[in-house]
Amino acid sequence: MDFEEFFPIWDKLTVPQQNTLRARVISRHVTRGTIVHDGNLECTGLIIVQSGQLRAFINSEEGREITIYRLFDRDICLLSASCMMQSMQFEVIISAEKETDFWIIPPYVYKGIMEESAPVANYTNELMASHFSDVMWLMEQIMWKSLDKRVAAFLLEEMTIEDTNQLKITHETIANHLGSHREVITRMLRYFQNEGIVRLSRGTITVLNPKKLSELESA
Repeated sequence: MDFEEFFPIWDKLTVPQQNTLRARVISRHVTRGTIVHDGNLECTGLIIVQSGQLRAFINSEEGREITIYRLFDRDICLLSASCMMQSMQFEVIISAEKETDFWIIPPYVYKGIMEESAPVANYTNELMASHFSDVMWLMEQIMWKSLDKRVAAFLLEEMTIEDTNQLKITHETIANHLGSHREVITRMLRYFQNEGIVRLSRGTITVLNPKKLSELESA
């Protein structure tokens, strides 16, 4: 599929603006584990996912990771181009969770179009507001939700994403998503196993009772 079909406000651009994007947009293909955007060390540009799965996360001072949000087909990430906006700097790292195809609109190109196009400026504000909401939601989860509920919610989300109850995922990976320690996650998963909610094996977590997970997550 062409880039034009993935840019939501393509029809609101002028013909010269469309031509500029066609000429400047960069197409990339990355394998799982590739760092797509390395925090404050670079200003990558606006990322538009064609297919695959990316993860945006931050690192704590202690070196722990925590996921802010994930990007799937047709999702757009603005924080990887935050350098083009005055006083908006984010040390967000973006990596590929799966083999991914995406486009990058270089920051100088996007900023130039944004400065001359009201629809693009409005859309940019909407994207930033959406990302800010994601961060606020994450803060609420960390501050007010117990870890067992967060682990339950994560496992349910993974089942939906992978469309299976057999999750090929390590305890370390879950800890990185939730900003916790592997040992803490292991203890929580063992508790779930003792309750008959999951079955643990090397590199795999099998969800045996999704209903109980859902009840725990929403309690």
